[in-house]
Amino acid sequence: MKRLIAFLCVVVMAGSFSAGAAETSPDSLVKSTADDVLTIIRTTKDKKALRELAEKKVLPHFDFRAMTQLAVGRYWREATPAQQKALEDAFRSLLVNTYTTSLSVATTGKESVEVKPAETKGDDVVVRTLVRSPNRPQPIPVDYRMNKGPDGWKVYDVIVENLSLVTNYRSSFASEIQRSGIDGLIKVLQAKNSELA
Repeated sequence: MKRLIAFLCVVVMAGSFSAGAAETSPDSLVKSTADDVLTIIRTTKDKKALRELAEKKVLPHFDFRAMTQLAVGRYWREATPAQQKALEDAFRSLLVNTYTTSLSVATTGKESVEVKPAETKGDDVVVRTLVRSPNRPQPIPVDYRMNKGPDGWKVYDVIVENLSLVTNYRSSFASEIQRSGIDGLIKVLQAKNSELA
């Protein structure tokens, strides 16, 4: 199930963005490029190629610092700048490794994405999508919380079936920090990345 959820996140996130993201509305970006990304995913299961897809199409449009800060929660303020950077790098790698693995095993070649009109509140937006997969009888809602900054729209949270990616990690991160401190969480994330890579 975790792999399916990660796959669904990547399908829409990868389809969400292209050049000119600052000028185009987030929902238009999702609609215009989702089919292209799905085509790429359908043609290869090669982990290296899928990682390159994630690196080029997805990662530039994520605010990993904001995501990490939200996932770490109140402990973020206790971390030194070096620890914050290490947490951000490790969390980014974890997401990329998880997504790449998911893309290589979870696709059927028959997935599709329906994009709903964006709900905009100033520089904050929620892009709602429905992902249809032959593996599931009902479409899966995947929502993207985005904020517009100087570099255009950036994702800071993904909600799959009403489950926030950031909130999901927050509870496990807090448990690890309570058990072994911020450096302990960094080591756990780095170990998980080594395992996934």
